[in-house]
Amino acid sequence: MTSHASAPQAGTAVVTGAGSGIGRAVARQLLAAGFSVALAGRRPELLAETAEDNPAALVVPTDITDPEAVESLFASVRERWGRLDLLFNNAGTFGPAAGIDEISLAEWNDTVAVNLTGAMLCAAAAFRQMKAQQPQGGRIINNGSISAHTPRPRSVAYAATKHALTGLTKSIELDGRPYGISCGQIDIGNTSTGLLHGAGISDGALQPDGSRRVEPTFDVEEAARAVVLMATLPAQANINQLTITASGMPYIGRG
Repeated sequence: MTSHASAPQAGTAVVTGAGSGIGRAVARQLLAAGFSVALAGRRPELLAETAEDNPAALVVPTDITDPEAVESLFASVRERWGRLDLLFNNAGTFGPAAGIDEISLAEWNDTVAVNLTGAMLCAAAAFRQMKAQQPQGGRIINNGSISAHTPRPRSVAYAATKHALTGLTKSIELDGRPYGISCGQIDIGNTSTGLLHGAGISDGALQPDGSRRVEPTFDVEEAARAVVLMATLPAQANINQLTITASGMPYIGRG
């Protein structure tokens, strides 16, 4: 009989992209809320920084575009804790800043591989585990984007993958009903992270009229609090979609 390390009452979670930004903030807040958390990402040194030697954190370096690495991640969770209660499907990339006539096939494929296929692989592995375990059930939260609703200029690969992620979320929620598996999506606009700065948004984001505007941002810890709210609902309730933005950013009325 396999022996498992005891998990806190809050449950067990996997957070992808846990080495920085939203993933790091969510992982730390879940740990503070009493979860045991597997930290997944490609850079082990950053995952270790997120863990801060917390005994409830499990560092599992993972490339989510590699099916074998994803299966190994979820096998590690089974071996350590015996069950999985939550997946925060967070890892993502902004991709190239380019129009449809400029983007290369390699750039397109790289963006789809992380933002959509990687999310699918992790959700599928989590779903199988939640379906097989006793008692059945669990929760999957996908990190979408406000670009799942309203794209920015020159972000065709990113916007397309985030629109597709919404379809993935809804399909998982529907197919998970017989097994007590719920799925929701959080769409975040302009939380202050390295990804945001890398896209140039905080330095003057390209607007639909061709101008550039410095847009307001908000603290990543507030975005993490919203994810933890979704994660800690009782099993009888689910937030299907939550949109959180920096106050005053050009989202409603964008264009």
